[in-house]
Amino acid sequence: MAARIREAAGEDLEESHEINVTPFIDVILVLLIIFMVAAPLATVDVNVDLPGSTATPALRPETPLFLTLKSDLTLAIGNDSVLRPAFAAVLDTRTKGDKQTRIFLRADRNVGYGELMEVMNLLRAAGYLKVALVGLETASGVSSAVPAGSGNPASAATGNTAP
Repeated sequence: MAARIREAAGEDLEESHEINVTPFIDVILVLLIIFMVAAPLATVDVNVDLPGSTATPALRPETPLFLTLKSDLTLAIGNDSVLRPAFAAVLDTRTKGDKQTRIFLRADRNVGYGELMEVMNLLRAAGYLKVALVGLETASGVSSAVPAGSGNPASAATGNTAP
């Protein structure tokens, strides 16, 4: 408690009901300094100097082979629906047995990651390791006017899957 000193020596000290905020300000300043010092140490920062690529883009095939995973989890090669048990045989006939053919895989937005991985496992089991994932290009966060069925492999993010 704080007390007020009066000039008269014989009187009792009167209590002051005002809050002394100086200790609170001191505590807040100390906490601020602690957090300012500790915050940069708490972040994980891995410096990676990625190399640039001067490789020319891969040539686009004249007739790309699209494998589509629809929202109802059915598969389609090109425009033809395919049952999963007959998937490898139909894919072999469409590629004429060439396992080096790049397959452009596209999936509906509502398809889960697990279902997409199952289709990639089907491709791997059939011997097709060159898979390109197809997505729509976006400009400034807005989808472009390229329809999903147009088969524009220029908007594909290509990459090989690991066996």
